Order: sequence, then C-alpha cells, then structure tokens
Amino acid sequence: MKNFLQPNWMRDEEGAITLLSIFMFLIALILGGLAIDSNKVIAERTRLQVAADSAAHAALYTREKYGAEAAVNKALETITDMLPASKFGTNAIMTTDVNFGVWNKGEMTFLQDADSKSAVQVQAMMKEDRGNASRNILLRLIGQDTFDIAVQSVYSTYFPGCFTEGFVAENVVDIRSNNSFTNGFCIHSNEYVSMNQNNFFEPGTLVSMPNIGDVDIPKSGFEKNEGLEAALRSGEYRLRILNQLPDIIDSFWSANAEHLPPYVVANYYHDLDLKEFPGLPPGMPRPNGNTHSLNPYHFEPNAVNRMSCGGSGKITMDAGLYQQFVFISDCEIKFSNGAILEDVVIATTNKDASSLNSPQGLQVGRIDNCAPGGGATLMTLGGFKAASSLTIHNGQILAIGDISFAANAGGVNGASLVSKGRISGTSNMDMGFCRNSGMENTYRAPYFRMVN
Repeated sequence: MKNFLQPNWMRDEEGAITLLSIFMFLIALILGGLAIDSNKVIAERTRLQVAADSAAHAALYTREKYGAEAAVNKALETITDMLPASKFGTNAIMTTDVNFGVWNKGEMTFLQDADSKSAVQVQAMMKEDRGNASRNILLRLIGQDTFDIAVQSVYSTYFPGCFTEGFVAENVVDIRSNNSFTNGFCIHSNEYVSMNQNNFFEPGTLVSMPNIGDVDIPKSGFEKNEGLEAALRSGEYRLRILNQLPDIIDSFWSANAEHLPPYVVANYYHDLDLKEFPGLPPGMPRPNGNTHSLNPYHFEPNAVNRMSCGGSGKITMDAGLYQQFVFISDCEIKFSNGAILEDVVIATTNKDASSLNSPQGLQVGRIDNCAPGGGATLMTLGGFKAASSLTIHNGQILAIGDISFAANAGGVNGASLVSKGRISGTSNMDMGFCRNSGMENTYRAPYFRMVN
C-alpha cells in the first residue's frame, strides 16, 4: 500500500554522496591548508629568526667601537639580502626594533639602556599592521587570510675567564714540571698544551685546546699530572685582544682616553728627557742623568710618558718602584733586577723577539694578596722574555711574539699572559687565582653570544 503521508522526495537518497564529498573536500582543504600554510609560516619564522640573530650580532659587534646609530645601520645593512622586500616587505626589521641594553643573566631579562654596549635586542616581525603579514595560500579560502609572526634575538658580551687569569697562546703553551695550578686558573692553546710531569691541577682548573687528544705529555702523563685529565676541555678562541693590540698601543702616543687606565689623565703626555726628573719628590737630591737608562723619577706621574729610540734602539729601566703612568716607546726595553711595576702600563712597538726583557728579578704588579689596584700591564708588538725570577701579581703581558719566562716559586698570583706566538713557562711554581680581584684594569676584548 502506498504511503500517502510522506512525499517521495523525502525518501529519495540520490545525491547524498555528492554532499558528503563536499564536506570531505572542505575538511581536506582545511587540513591541507594547515599543513601547507603552517609549513610556510615555519619557514618564514626561521628566516626571520636567522635575520634577527645576524642583525643582533652585527649591531653588538659594531657597537664596541662605534655609536648606537652606526650599529643600528650596520644591523639593517646586514639583513638586506636575507629578507627580500618582495616576500617580507620593507618593515620586517626597523630601526626601532634594534635596542641596546643590559642582559641580566640571573633573571634572564633584558633591560633597555641606550648607552649600553653590553647587550642588544633585535625584533623581527611580519604583521598586518606593518603591511607584511604572512599571506596564506589555502586557508584564505575559508577566511583566514594571514598570520602574524614575531621573533626576537638577544646577544650579550662576555669575557672568557682564560683571558682574565690564565695563559692563552695561538701556538703551543709549554709548561714544565712541578707546578701547581689553583681552582679557576686556565691554560689554553689554539694548537696544543705541552707539559712534563708532577704538575698538580686543582679541581676547577681548565686546560683547553681544539683537540684534547693533542695534549703533549709523557707516558703515564695523567698519573704523573694529578687533576689534568679532569681539567681538559676542547675549545678554540680568536685572540681578539691581540688583534686590537696595535691600535691600543698606537692610541697611547696621543694619550687618547679610550684605552688609558683610570690613574692617567686623558690627553696629558710627557716626552721623556734623560736629563729631566719630573717625578722627583720635593727636597730630594737631583740624580745625575745619563743616556743609558731610566729611573722612576724620569716619569711624569698620571701622564702618558713617551720616548723614541729610533731603529733598533734600546733603553734600560733601572731598579726601583714605577707607579701611576703609561710609558709608550719604540725601544727595546730591558728591566733591571729589582724593577717593580705597580699601576703602570708599559708598551712598545718594537718587534724584536725580546723587545721586553729582564735578566732576573722583575716584579709585575703589587704583592698584595689579590687586593684591588696595583696591577701592571706590559704590551709589545714583539716578544717578552724573563730569564729568571719573574714575579706576577695581578699582572698582564700581551705580546704578538712569544712569551718566555721563569718565575719564582709562588711568584704568580693573578696573571694574564696572552701571546700570538707560544708561551714557554717554567717549573716549581704555584700559580694562584685571584677570582678577578685586583684585575680590574686588565685589557680584555669582549666576545659575543646569543642569550635569548
């Protein structure tokens, strides 16, 4: 019997598969859109992050020597080809997106400070309000036209501990026998470290080189050098401070403020005259000047003292206490037995292998158990050689050539030796670590790393 109560079209199932296909197509379109457009966003985010990282590094590197405006311009110049305007627009990184400040390592936060040279934050964006939002390919068919993308990069400066207290060389660091190294002391070579036996490395000491398998020790060397195996690390450094050394030394000739220690007045220099004694205390008998050597009274306190020997000329610094000045010269400088350097910087452009030398008894820095102040720095475009009895307390030696020394037992307590050649040490020393105390006037160059 026919059902007169229900029309035929309500019972008709023809075309249902078409409707289902439409729904399935829409679902596939959405899933495909999510896959395709999400991958597109991920790729664009990656490109933005790489650009922000590159811009941050360029900005902080440039900020070391130049103003903030020049550093920002360098950052934007760096990413010109990395973010083509056809894909990322012209506003992906703007000048307002590059900000200098201070990185708080403990709290992992960035605080803006336009005068800071220690950290930079760079933001990179693709946003609708900048007119460069990431445009979708498939999701736009369901009304999702764009995605906003934003990334940031923070770079901060840091100073590797090896350059504050330790021995660092481009070539071999060669340390002999029966030495003791205190927790925190560092020995680094960009080639390899060599030593004999009976050396002691306290826990926390570092001995590093590009490949720790290259360490040069006798057979059973680990057994004969207690703590060495635990101290070994792989690593390599660019010797940035030595790359800057010629410019630092050159700046002393004009008493430029940038590299002067705090006890020297900027733009205040004195040309040494061997017959004049500006440092002589009132009432003290005037010594006889000569043409062969300098004594502490030849130097003007709180000033840059200058002297030119010309060619392969030499000068001797006699025994005595030298304090509170910078001495710049082109001479080969010999330090007599009993020369004591406290709060002084002595630099020479002489390139001889022993352009700074001492037969014995040179004291670099004040013996004060790591107290603030009293440190001394020696700089040379040549090499340094101390034949015996070198004492270093909060002292620094920077040399383009080799550094060779023999120290007193217990004669190293807070030392920074950096050579673009090799460092050859001695035996029977206790090399103390001052935990940076008393090293506040050490010359260092910043290194850069991403922190966020």
